[in-house]
Amino acid sequence: MEETFSTRKLLQTNELKNLNQKSDLFGFLQLGSHVGTILALGYTHYLVLGSWWMLLTGAMLGIAINFLYAGQHELSHWTVFKTKYLNEFFGRVIGFIMLFPRDYDQVMHFAHHRWTQDWERDGELTRAPYTLGSYFLWMSGITYWRNRLVGIIRRARGIIIEPYIGVTHEGKIIRESRWHLAGYGVIFLISLYLESWAAVTFWLVPMFLTKPVHQLQNTIEHLGLSHEADILNNTRSTRTNALMRWLCWQMPYHTAHHSYPSVPFWQLRKLNEKIESIAGP
Repeated sequence: MEETFSTRKLLQTNELKNLNQKSDLFGFLQLGSHVGTILALGYTHYLVLGSWWMLLTGAMLGIAINFLYAGQHELSHWTVFKTKYLNEFFGRVIGFIMLFPRDYDQVMHFAHHRWTQDWERDGELTRAPYTLGSYFLWMSGITYWRNRLVGIIRRARGIIIEPYIGVTHEGKIIRESRWHLAGYGVIFLISLYLESWAAVTFWLVPMFLTKPVHQLQNTIEHLGLSHEADILNNTRSTRTNALMRWLCWQMPYHTAHHSYPSVPFWQLRKLNEKIESIAGP
């Protein structure tokens, strides 16, 4: 995504060009540290299975897996790696893990950027306004995972109802959904053959149960803000610690990201400081 969706021109051309520089090194450092953390937590979880410590390690593992979506998000923007195909490859791998197919997510997310907070066209807002009950169901992860699973099955059947999916994208999204279901089916059959609960223990259960932590981060970014077109008013950045910024791939600088989506995640702090110096915090 190379467009600037902000309604204001906050940067000079040369400033944006410098911030848009991509790096395979920074991409591998971020992705490698995140995946390495998941593997280390998975091994720790294995060591303490059967004890009460598994509740803690399972929660930590699930949170780390859920926030891997921040990587998928950045990979969809083609900004993690300078080598372009790496963004697509790792985006598809993570999308499979997250039960969130990469092509579908990318189309939905680009609609979110192009029409942020527009009730009719924002790909991440095409829902009825929250009630207290529907909000808590979403925060719990119940309706989130239902939508993910039902959506993959429906699109695999060739049924497209999302208004932001055009005819040019329908075919690849349908094929992608079918490949996902085939892959999950293979994992299921292998698990049955080996009589193994590994996929449930180290992937699905931790990821499903800790979704509320990730949902909190997601809702902070736009919920309760203006539905006007100005990015500086309809998108929220948050101040947090370095660990959380790393876990979120710098997405707490969310206003900066929406203002200039082509800027890589590791440059967002600089961009945020520039925006605050011009527009105010």
